[in-house]
Amino acid sequence: MDHVVLLLLLLLRVAPTVHCYSSGLVTASCADLRPSHNKLSPQTGPAPYTITTDRSSYRLGEEVTVKIQAPSSKPFFGFLLQARQVGLESPVGYFTLTTMAAQILTCSQRPSSAVSHNSVSAKTSIQVTWRSELSGDTKPVQFHASFVQNFKTFWVDVTSPALTFFNVSAGGSTSLTTKPQIMATTINQPAPPANISKSGCGVTKVCISQPLNCDPAVSVNCYFMSASITPNDTAVHYEITGPSDGYISFGFSDDQRMGNDDIYICGIGSNGLVQLQHAISTGKTAPRILPLGNVSDVVASVHGMVISCSFTSMNPISTQRTSGFNMAYYLMYAHGPSSNGLIQFHADTFISSDKIDISRPQLVTIGVWPPIIKVHGSLMLIAWMTTGSLGMMVARYLKGLAKGQNLWGKDVWFLVHVAVMSLTVVATAIAFILSFSYAKDWSGGAHSVLGCLVMIMSFLQPILAMLRCGPQHALRFLFNWTHALNAVVIKTLAVAATCTGLMLIDSTPEQWLIKVMGGFIGWEAFFYILLEVHLKWTVNTTDTLESTTKSVDVLLMALFFVGNLAFLVALLVGIGIS
Repeated sequence: MDHVVLLLLLLLRVAPTVHCYSSGLVTASCADLRPSHNKLSPQTGPAPYTITTDRSSYRLGEEVTVKIQAPSSKPFFGFLLQARQVGLESPVGYFTLTTMAAQILTCSQRPSSAVSHNSVSAKTSIQVTWRSELSGDTKPVQFHASFVQNFKTFWVDVTSPALTFFNVSAGGSTSLTTKPQIMATTINQPAPPANISKSGCGVTKVCISQPLNCDPAVSVNCYFMSASITPNDTAVHYEITGPSDGYISFGFSDDQRMGNDDIYICGIGSNGLVQLQHAISTGKTAPRILPLGNVSDVVASVHGMVISCSFTSMNPISTQRTSGFNMAYYLMYAHGPSSNGLIQFHADTFISSDKIDISRPQLVTIGVWPPIIKVHGSLMLIAWMTTGSLGMMVARYLKGLAKGQNLWGKDVWFLVHVAVMSLTVVATAIAFILSFSYAKDWSGGAHSVLGCLVMIMSFLQPILAMLRCGPQHALRFLFNWTHALNAVVIKTLAVAATCTGLMLIDSTPEQWLIKVMGGFIGWEAFFYILLEVHLKWTVNTTDTLESTTKSVDVLLMALFFVGNLAFLVALLVGIGIS
């Protein structure tokens, strides 16, 4: 019995310590960084672990990447990391996470001032981001950490090389001999909006915009970028603005495809502030961030959904093949969402139709879409706004026109329905293949998702139809309802895909393609309602009025397709000139 009591007392004594260690909630160690391991002493020899930073100096409010590392043969299981001014013991600045293997702690009543482990898994590398205060003392900063290898083996107060403070206004630092590699400039908010407009476009600056020739000073839906050479011909002043929930960006390219492009990104960082970054595009993966370089006069803001940046850069434009201000490049503009300050795949992009020399002011035209994409759009439009509509209307409203007339043992209306809908599915498949053969990858966005759903459901519809039960089967009604419902869903998705596709290619200020498509949808919906009302009325008519109702059906269908073809031709012309 005494042994049991002794064991219980021992467990009660040790349990809190073990729990604290495994969870990483070690705020009790904030002051001395010492683990509460039953008063065990830390190791006195050199630690096998290191703390490194991506720079040797810092500026107020800027981010520093901090990495703690261990040799693969000696992983650590617990850690506590802080930033402290040299010679002082209170934490400074705050951390943000870039990994799921750590957690943020509050030390000395300063939120996000420390980082620790959140599990007992073995670790060989942890990377986090530290940002200094926006104002305060400008003393050198050092990162301090404790590492736990096991319960008895741990190191306390392992330090990194000191970061010196870089004084931007004075052009120097407390002990700095070389200029730091600044990766981003962050603008404190609220900031005044950048005064960006199309004034001077074609006269003193190069401008590209979508919709074409829009003015960002007038419309909040204007995506705009300009470039102008400074009077001394040694730098370029850039302006970029547009509505986005994450970032806007522009770049210079040797071709009209993304990859090996010199780009600037104006986006919202993890702290909600606008930051400017210089990067090189790698194509389908996230851009590789470069040092910001010789950039000055940065003005940035976010007001509502509109992000704006203007700045002057002495960095030479550099792509894989060419370099320099007075060379010709394709101008590219992209915008999209971001997550915790990291940009995601762009939601939309547009590119100049020709290579542009930014030293020669001009209004830039947006590149036309390649023929393969125009064919893709035309096929989808014809398939789901004309042939698909015909097939659905024949099955729903025109069964009585050729009542009792068979061909190859099948009702005529059924053969027309099958033929037209088969043509629709084939056109959809061809359009789908054309788009992927051009993109050669997943392009992302709502249009791509909707298109894939349409293709999948269109492929399944005829297969399910071939597996249907006979007309007299007791469960035939299940097929009828499922077949009809699936058709309505496909039609709805196809219309949505067509609308999003037209939005991508319509660069006119009036957005007339979208307006015509709206009229197209309204026209079709109106006749569906008329035909449905007439169908309900026909059910209650006598046989003497049967010929009259058939004539009305034919008249309504004729009127519908006259309007349908008018809208179709208008949209096909619009796609052709896009």
